[in-house]
Amino acid sequence: MRGRWKSEGKFIDIRPFNEHKQTATDTDESTDAYDTIDWLVKNTINNNNKVGVMGTSYPGFYASHAAFSNHPSLKAVSPQAPVTDWFMGDDYHHNGAFMEMDAYFHMKKPIPNPSPQYPNGVIFPVKDSYEYFLGLGNLDTISKIMGDSMVLWKDMMNHPVNDAWWQSRNPMNHAEKVAPSIATLLVGGLYDAEDCYGTLNMYQSIEAKAQNTNKLVMGPWTHGQWGGYGGNRIGNILFDSNTCDWFSEQIEQPFFDYYLKGQGSAEQIPEASIFFSGINQWKTFDQWPPAKTHKQILYLERNGKISFDDKSLTDTKSFDEYISDPAKPVPFIEGIQLRRNGDYMTDDQRFASKRPDVLVYQTDILKEDITVAGPIVADLLTSLSTTDADFVVKLIDVFPNDFQYEQPLPNHYEMAGYQMLVRGDLMRGKFRNSFEKPEPFMPGKPTQVKYSLPDIAHTFKKGHRLMVQVQSSWFPLFDRNPQIFTDIYHAKVSDYQKSSIRIFHHASRIVLNVMN
Repeated sequence: MRGRWKSEGKFIDIRPFNEHKQTATDTDESTDAYDTIDWLVKNTINNNNKVGVMGTSYPGFYASHAAFSNHPSLKAVSPQAPVTDWFMGDDYHHNGAFMEMDAYFHMKKPIPNPSPQYPNGVIFPVKDSYEYFLGLGNLDTISKIMGDSMVLWKDMMNHPVNDAWWQSRNPMNHAEKVAPSIATLLVGGLYDAEDCYGTLNMYQSIEAKAQNTNKLVMGPWTHGQWGGYGGNRIGNILFDSNTCDWFSEQIEQPFFDYYLKGQGSAEQIPEASIFFSGINQWKTFDQWPPAKTHKQILYLERNGKISFDDKSLTDTKSFDEYISDPAKPVPFIEGIQLRRNGDYMTDDQRFASKRPDVLVYQTDILKEDITVAGPIVADLLTSLSTTDADFVVKLIDVFPNDFQYEQPLPNHYEMAGYQMLVRGDLMRGKFRNSFEKPEPFMPGKPTQVKYSLPDIAHTFKKGHRLMVQVQSSWFPLFDRNPQIFTDIYHAKVSDYQKSSIRIFHHASRIVLNVMN
């Protein structure tokens, strides 16, 4: 990679793909990949002139660009949790909302010359990230800490909407460049806090635009967990098997063996291999999301109820209301934590359900299993007392009050009544109609806020309950919204204000893809 470690040249974060190359000096990551492959096949002994590429997370971005190189020796590429769209769903933003804590910790001080030294990060003087980021007050304060050397931070602060700067860096826009002769294997974690979006959407982009063989694997993993050992748990949730070894032995090794060595068969690698939590089983499909599903709507009703009934609503003024206070945002975990880990993706949400600024809705005890496969749509009817707000929707599996594992967890955590986060995501309200042209809310006017959450594969078992939580902050995972319509990256501390937020019953709903 140019400008990293002992490589010469200038480093550019998520360097755009250049589709208008005219001379030998018009380079990008795909031309560098082409040159690397060309050198390897000509200068390493005993090779069969077939090359595979794989990379996880940021290297997954480079794996995608290698697939665009179309070197004749390149036969198999596996982008794993690839960075794709840093504004819509990967790493630094979700639906335009800034992932403040991750961005802060990812920033590295530049090294001016080629060096074996890994760059240092910014200083973090306390042990409680909630206390630290709340004390900073606003993003302008963090920008002063970053100084002039953090180029990526400055770029992000200067591009507060999904403009051409962001769009030019999205490899999904060039998926048609993958040649039919290159097989791709997209791999990701259903509980990946960083690049779950990238895996699912890069797979869909290649499916729609390219003519190659394209496969998908989604397992019960945090970010990059499949590249290690185990994979039998995340936090307090057990998956009953060694999912990492299963993936490497049954999918990854056969994929490269077939396309690089001609061993085995392509048929042994399914189109989509997906792990379903809840029942803890791998399932295979000939497309993802699966074809045999139907829409199940969860209506948010009075008294914290969820209804499956599409009855006509007679009282259009019925709502729940809470006060969203930027001075006391809802934490994303219970207790003190310095840095984020992936455990929060399945964490117990009982701490949040006790807060007055978190609305809680749940079904009666389920009389049969409900297996959800694919994206979730949150469709809220809301009104605000201010001109902007964020909306966090969380889909939760509530365990029975007598639930216990056969063997107690090492930390002896109480699993009876556990509220397992299955999926949660945030929508910045001003982007509800356009990520390029944000719009303010009109105070007091009922307004639709509709957005998609990344796919899940989970069975809500008989005897459990299905819960939805709605809130307007998730801190410091995401930055705080001042709750007035403004450029949040340059908002003043005095801009932050309380907002009274209403969620209207029945007109607010969650749409699931349920397997037949």
